[in-house]
Parts: sequence; structure tokens; C-alpha cells
Amino acid sequence: MMKVGIVGYGAYIPKWRIKTENIARLWGQDPENIKSGLGVEEKSVPSIDEDTATIAVEAARNAMKRANGVKGNEIGAIYVGSESHPYAVKPTAVTVAEAVGLTPHVTAADTEFACKAATAGMQACLGLVKGGYLKYGMTIGADTAQSAPGDALEYTAAAGGAAFILGGDNILAEIEGTCSYTQDVPDFWRREGSLYPRHAGRFTGEPAYFEQVIKCSKALMETLGTCPDDYTYAVFHMPNTKFPLKAAGILGFEPKKVVTGLVVQKIGNTYSGSSLLGLAAVLDEARPGDRILMTSYGSGAGSDSFSINVTDQLEERKKLAPPVKYYVERRSYLSYSMYAKNRRLYRG
Repeated sequence: MMKVGIVGYGAYIPKWRIKTENIARLWGQDPENIKSGLGVEEKSVPSIDEDTATIAVEAARNAMKRANGVKGNEIGAIYVGSESHPYAVKPTAVTVAEAVGLTPHVTAADTEFACKAATAGMQACLGLVKGGYLKYGMTIGADTAQSAPGDALEYTAAAGGAAFILGGDNILAEIEGTCSYTQDVPDFWRREGSLYPRHAGRFTGEPAYFEQVIKCSKALMETLGTCPDDYTYAVFHMPNTKFPLKAAGILGFEPKKVVTGLVVQKIGNTYSGSSLLGLAAVLDEARPGDRILMTSYGSGAGSDSFSINVTDQLEERKKLAPPVKYYVERRSYLSYSMYAKNRRLYRG
């Protein structure tokens, strides 16, 4: 069977931040309760001229730097997963493809499944490459997540993204298996024309996040005959700090296997970029022979799981673009008023 895996990867996170304690004080909430409840200290905020497209372009350019000379005319598919596309009708993927120099003979589409939209694109690329329809494909998860002022989501809804190029040669990390788990759960939604999403808080953990993440991860490990002890790292979608750590504990992963990719504490929940940024952060630190389990989650609800083996090609090429840590630590702080201006929270 043909081996398919990650050929290049890249990340991008805006430099602006707002501390959760500043949001809490504005709305009369206890800052310490918010921080301890969510495990999130601050979140990333897009600049006034940043959106999902610009974030996706930056992440894609970094992925191409690590792709060992892969040219734009060799990438035959691009998928951009997001729930904050700049246009309701006009694909972000086409704009990104043009900006990074992909061939016009490219299949391009936007994918949407809340926070797991990009991992659906990853599966599509895997199938197209494995089927021999194209040499390389690119999937990107990027968001400038929306949240109504004063809503619980406002403490975590953040901005950022990651891009992955997949192919059958020059592989940094082989994807040895993937599977999905999907149920209809009304935990989170945004209707056409609505500025902000709504959520049914009582469904957020069970039967939404934990049902999908745990059963999907278990199914993949059962299929491959693996167990938590076989993995060096684990990455789970990060709506906050507590959920992925709890899921890891239920599945039998030690916390130390999760913390490397647990970037949510310092940047918030980047939605479609969340699990992919976690994977990128792990690849920045991983060594040849390491094995990674990644499971995304999308409200609605569903999860995609991947089992990934790091090859000896990662060691040199991961140095060719900025690591996730660079973007996490590159930060400037905003007041709530400037945050509201950047996010256009109040519209006349």
C-alpha cells in the first residue's frame, strides 16, 4: 500500500492578545473563576486587516517552506476549513491558492464542520493522493472566531490557523490511519444572517465533545491495534484546557503526552485551527520514531482521528519556518475597547 503523509506544515497566529481577566471585569465576572474554569489566560485577536484568508495564506506559505521544494504547480487540491470565511458566497480556498502560487489546475473548496472542517479536508487530500488523482494536496484550518459580547464564548473565541501539505513522497510524518465518528447534536450553531453563534451549554461536554472525541479515538486505536502506551503525543481539539486533559485521562493518556500541543491556554480556541495548531506544535518538538494521535472535534457534532508516525525527514525541515511557539510568544496586548474595534463588535 502506498504511504501517504505530511510533507509540509505551517502555522500562523495574530500577534494581538486580550487577557480573559479584562473581559471578565468588563462584564462583572470574577476573573479568577473564569481563568480557573476554562484554563485560558488570554486569547489571540485578529488585527483590523486580518481575516481567515490572510491567516490561511501565512500558514500555507510556511507549510510550503517546509515541503522540501514542492512547487505550487504540483499541489492539485486545496481545502480551507473555517466557520468564519470572509464571504458567504465566494471560496476562501481560491483566494489562498492564487496568493501562494498554486496551479490553476487545482480543485479548490471551502469546508465547513465547525472546528473539524480542516481535518475533513485532510481526509479528502489523503484519499485523492492515495487514489493517484494528484501528487500533493493542501488543507488549511483557519478562523477568526465569532462571539457575542458578554457571551461565555467571548473568553476563548480566538484567531489563528495551520496548513498541511499531504503527499506520497518526502514525508515528514506518515498518516497510518484515520477514522471518523459523527452524530447530530445541537450544541452550537449560527443561522444565516446572524452575526454571532448560539450554543446549548448543557450539551457542550456530553453528549457532544466527549462522546465524539473518545469514541472516535478508541475506534481508530482498535482498528490499528494500538493503545495509549504506543503514542508519544496526543492532540485533542482544545475549546479550553480542561476538556482535552479530561478526554486524555478517560482514554488512558498521561497528561505529559498532551501538554506539548496544548496551546489553548495562551491563545484561546482557534476553532478550525485548534487541533491542527496543536499538531503543528507537537511536530515542532517531535523526533523520528515518535507516534502521534490527533483527534479533532466539530460542534454539530463529529470527530476525525489520525494516527501519525514521525519520519527522519522532520528533524531538518521543521527548522525551515517559524515554530508555533514563535507565534504564541510574539504578542501585544489590547484593551477591551481596541479589541471591540478590531472585532467590529458594535455596528451602527
